[in-house]
Amino acid sequence: MGTYTENRPGAINRNYAKLPGSYLFSEIGRRVAAYSEENPGAKIIRLGIGDVTRPLCKAVTDAMHAAVDEMGNEMTFKGYGPELGYPFLREAIAKGDYAIRGADIGIDEIFVSDGAKCDCANISDLFSADAVMAVCDPVYPVYVDSNAMAGRAGTFDPSTGRWSDLVYMPCTEETGFLPVIPDPGEGRKIPDVIWLCFPNNPTGSAITREELTKWVNFANENGSVIMYDSAYEAYISEDLPHSIFEIDGARECAIEFRSFSKTAGFTGTRCAYTVVPRTLKREGASLNEMWARRQSTKFNGTPYITQRGAAAVYSPEGRTQIRENIEYYMSNAAIIRQGLIDSGFTVFGGVNAPYIWLKTPDGMKSWDFFDHLMREFQIIGTPGSGFGPCGEGYFRLTAFGSRENTLEAMDRIKGAF
Repeated sequence: MGTYTENRPGAINRNYAKLPGSYLFSEIGRRVAAYSEENPGAKIIRLGIGDVTRPLCKAVTDAMHAAVDEMGNEMTFKGYGPELGYPFLREAIAKGDYAIRGADIGIDEIFVSDGAKCDCANISDLFSADAVMAVCDPVYPVYVDSNAMAGRAGTFDPSTGRWSDLVYMPCTEETGFLPVIPDPGEGRKIPDVIWLCFPNNPTGSAITREELTKWVNFANENGSVIMYDSAYEAYISEDLPHSIFEIDGARECAIEFRSFSKTAGFTGTRCAYTVVPRTLKREGASLNEMWARRQSTKFNGTPYITQRGAAAVYSPEGRTQIRENIEYYMSNAAIIRQGLIDSGFTVFGGVNAPYIWLKTPDGMKSWDFFDHLMREFQIIGTPGSGFGPCGEGYFRLTAFGSRENTLEAMDRIKGAF
């Protein structure tokens, strides 16, 4: 019988040991829990994590109740469903999200899942261990952390807050918080994969058709694949593209992630989908076929009841009710945005996205401002530095709270600033 040794090499994925600290929102949760324990009577207003507060709309719950009844009837019971999603939902998505915008997306290019966050992390299975990833800064942490776990990020430098092997695309006030296309000049890496998110989390910025076309052209010219996270497209209020597939040439270079979480309040219900065009190929391989193989091997499908609820989003009643919820949140965004402006803050976002991105006062560090808001005003937000070095000196608030809490939070801030 062998003897166990702690130093046996190759037993675990040691890339996890390279990750700095805890996941951003886990750290926020830890700090809030500690403060709550110290101050049990404090009325904390949470405008940090982008979790919805409005209940599922009636069209959705009616559909889910009907699906529950089906599951309780021998004649209509469903066992394992298709791993890639039921046709009734995929057809509704193709018509309701793409055909109406002139984008030709087939149901076999739509893959239903239990969350866009999962898909964004798992999509890296399609790429080699040495694939070059380009990410925005600031950035939604999952894009970075999942690739660090897979060994593509290299080593983390605490002094810069960056990983050695990632290509960073700074998003600054000077660029309107839009990333600048990487310069593939001599000695510079051409990204194999480019991560974009519009409307953007965390900055709330949005992208025009003209600018998005430049990214599509760059990707096609250089063989890059764009990972396009459009989880917040339903919040767009101006004349802007809702999908990258509204842009000519995107079918040859892009994968798009969509979610029902913020659109229809499914954060606790879990349903999303990813679009991988059949025409997207690299090195002779179909990424559509690869993703289908990956999902059918590692994923058993989203529950039937959940998919019935998601399909109801596309009904006339569902569309009306969902739009009411979105307008509610965007009214919150307008309240936050104006309240901060009236209090002397420099503010961005909140027009095409449910996120407000603000400059911290007097050059205060992001985490210092987090602690200040929490301890002095019992308001929870998200420090910008948690999204990357370019987020230092900025702070994110979300519009997903209740109207009552949103108004009270702004009253607290106005009274102080």
